[in-house]
Amino acid sequence: MSGLIGSIIIGILAGLCANKLMDRRSDGCWWNLFLGIFGGIVGGWIFDLLDISWGGILGQLGTAVIGAVVILWIAARIKG
Repeated sequence: MSGLIGSIIIGILAGLCANKLMDRRSDGCWWNLFLGIFGGIVGGWIFDLLDISWGGILGQLGTAVIGAVVILWIAARIKG
């Protein structure tokens, strides 16, 4: 599943999973997409620092979910 449609689906799923893992109410499809895309960027950066590489669709999804969880955790700490 590659290309724009695949990235959108993975982003939405990653944002939804991250919201569930952090026990948050989902704020909608657009928020999940935003969270999943930026989660993929953050997760990719973290995994690059740790020299970890995942392959395939599940690797992309896992990386995005972990990055999105990190984003939500930081946001919760900033909100207080």
